[in-house]
Amino acid sequence: MSTTVACLQLRIDSVEPVAERVERTLAWLAEVAPTADLVVLPELWHVGAFDIEAARAHAEPLDGPLVLALSKVARDSQTWIHGGSIAERDGDNYFNTSVVFAPDGSLAAAYRKIHLFGFDGGETTLMSAGEDVITVDLPTGKSGIATCYDLRFPELFRAFVDEGATAAVLASGWPTRRINHWSVLARARAIENQMLVVACNEVGTHGGTELGGRSIIVDARGEVLAEGGSEEELVIAQVDIDDTLLWREQFPNLADRVL
Repeated sequence: MSTTVACLQLRIDSVEPVAERVERTLAWLAEVAPTADLVVLPELWHVGAFDIEAARAHAEPLDGPLVLALSKVARDSQTWIHGGSIAERDGDNYFNTSVVFAPDGSLAAAYRKIHLFGFDGGETTLMSAGEDVITVDLPTGKSGIATCYDLRFPELFRAFVDEGATAAVLASGWPTRRINHWSVLARARAIENQMLVVACNEVGTHGGTELGGRSIIVDARGEVLAEGGSEEELVIAQVDIDDTLLWREQFPNLADRVL
């Protein structure tokens, strides 16, 4: 079964006010959504993945205006929307939380990022780590939800497999200086787990960091179906979710797992 997946590879520059970025992103999302079965946004796109003070200033609860606006786009377009991740405020706690909306606008999944980046700096100075492995039934099949730095931890993707997932969808703010790791790791996670990987990154410069783009859609055989460049763009591909199951039957290496 063929399904259309789109990544909005957004430009996140510190000179652009948050309100203006949110407005133009929602407009672009509303334009693209009716043409796809699933649309994915990057990590912390409303504030920038490396702008911790902006995350603190603009964090909001899961019933806040940004989540409601994303919900409305999903409902109006009747499309699955992975709204990237947002800076979530829950009482006195902050989380880097990915939000996924069903075509009726309901919040189908919320994933609080488990692996926080910064080595005692960066997002670790504000965010608390999540604890739960999250999977959700999407047009890509049962899909694990991951965020950026999670890509470096294969154990999480194995947990997705154990939950029955055949795909992983990831929002990211991955920097240019390590972008070669990004491409290799996305393909590795697809190959070793025989799963579709949809990974949406951002471009631009904020928090003193240049972001690398190259959003990527990789099938379960490790073939790159679509890949972005270093500018703001739409990265889109037709994916065959039945082919994932076929490949697992033809080359059943997951059955040989020992650990």
